[in-house]
Amino acid sequence: MYRYRWFIIWCMLFGCNSANSQSQKTGLIGLFYDHLDQYCNEKTLASDFCNAVDFYRSHQRDSCYIYASRALETTNTQEQHDILNYIQGVSAIHKNLYTKALQNMNSISEHFKFSELKDLKLGEIYLILENYDQSIQYYKKWLEQDKGVKDDIFLKAAYHNLGVSYLHKKEYDLTEKYFSKELALIKEKDTFSLIITKMDFANAYYSQYKDEEAIALFKECYQLASIFHDIKLKQNTAKNMAVVEKNRKRYQESVDYYIEYGKWKDSIWNRDRIWELTEKDKQLAIAQKEQEIRLQDEKIKRQKTQRNGLIIGSSLLLLFIGVLGYFYKLLIGKKKLITEQKEQLDIANTTKDYLFSVVSHDLRSPVNALRRQHEKLLDHIAEKDLLEIKKTADTAITLTESTSHLLNNVLHWSLEQSEQLFFEQETYPLKPILEHVINDYEYLATTKGIALNTALDASILVTVDKESLKIILRNILDNAIKYTKDEGKITITSGNHATDKCYIEIKDSGTGIPPEILAKINSLHDITTDKIDRSKGVGLGLLLCHTLIKKNNGQILFDSKPGKGTRIRIVLPKGID
Repeated sequence: MYRYRWFIIWCMLFGCNSANSQSQKTGLIGLFYDHLDQYCNEKTLASDFCNAVDFYRSHQRDSCYIYASRALETTNTQEQHDILNYIQGVSAIHKNLYTKALQNMNSISEHFKFSELKDLKLGEIYLILENYDQSIQYYKKWLEQDKGVKDDIFLKAAYHNLGVSYLHKKEYDLTEKYFSKELALIKEKDTFSLIITKMDFANAYYSQYKDEEAIALFKECYQLASIFHDIKLKQNTAKNMAVVEKNRKRYQESVDYYIEYGKWKDSIWNRDRIWELTEKDKQLAIAQKEQEIRLQDEKIKRQKTQRNGLIIGSSLLLLFIGVLGYFYKLLIGKKKLITEQKEQLDIANTTKDYLFSVVSHDLRSPVNALRRQHEKLLDHIAEKDLLEIKKTADTAITLTESTSHLLNNVLHWSLEQSEQLFFEQETYPLKPILEHVINDYEYLATTKGIALNTALDASILVTVDKESLKIILRNILDNAIKYTKDEGKITITSGNHATDKCYIEIKDSGTGIPPEILAKINSLHDITTDKIDRSKGVGLGLLLCHTLIKKNNGQILFDSKPGKGTRIRIVLPKGID
């Protein structure tokens, strides 16, 4: 389970950073910021001091750290010295330089006007350094100071970190005391803080082998996270339940929770991967623009050279003709090269335009729908209607999975078109591949009440690139579930198609495909992006399926009747044992 190290992580994310970020304009931090502004506005200071303050205000920790170091070398007043040590110490914490941060805080004088902030930071640093007695000392010192009403944000952080420190010291009565104080300060609608604090309680009980109380709280946190928007919380609560069930020797339940944990982990990875792909697209666009500028510069230089050649006198006529012939030959070679590059760029631009049209057209509807679901979710949360919250959250999850599937297609298509998609054909048993993909879609099918029936031949071997086959199967299963009504049925079978070929058949009870669109789908074998009319029902997913099945030396056949469902047969080469 997470045990002690886990608590330090949550201390940093929740107990400390939360307080800083949420109290920047009010309370103690607000007064500190006002003091800094007044200090720089009313006094003539070296620019390094105010630069350090500005970077601290804008959370640019590296720059703040550097300018504070410069300013400390020239400062001549104790108050400036204290301020610079504090903001450099905060920056050092964010840079994980905890020994340096401790040195900065201990260099602050006892007369520092904002000594409460110093005590809080010292408590935080000693907790990170696992010096729990010192951490407790500074947090208690801060609590005992009587300087007016303390901010709830800072109180929650202090109570939380005191509870964590006592938990590490195995003083469980004091652990529960401070976690209870933290829980009392959490507002009813602050679901995030509520989940974190109850997980703290659960871990405290679990450390004392009070499994009954701990498991009840772990389940409550899991249920709250399931209707909350934070993916990290969903991931962590699912993993907690997986470990709990494993320790209880309920292995099937543990596996189910681990599968859910994996899905949330993949969701986070896909989100980050899409942002990375977007950034690479921006860099590619800049590089293309720079290439165009370089080509234009070369063209201008050639024109200048030709113009200067025409000025040469008649006495150099023969030399001029020779030079002109040389440049003409060079120009022809470059024109040929430019023509070839233009053809390649035209293909790349066509693919790029197609991908942009997919993203701009197909993402608009799910994103708008997702926004509406979130608005509904806020309304249901305000009304405390848990049943509607769950229904709305399930719908939002379905929309998110559909959008993620579209973005995966964009990623795979862009990689395939740029020949960066790894492709290696080997011999595999077919059944485990099918079961792995089907397992990924069981949850989505269950939400619509769709039955997934299988009849898979365990003896079949297939020679394919396994990952590209999974991409094909996911696209087909996603479409089957999308166009099958609630309480419908999808059947997946496999068998021998011929002596050297096998088949996978996916049959649904959905709405079916109109004949004119079915004809276009079946004609996709040799089609390219510049010939696709997406407005007539042919999208990137089907084009990707045809492209990848062709690379795997297979066939994909569609048979459908409107209102009676669709049957898709994938024919692949058999493997040799």
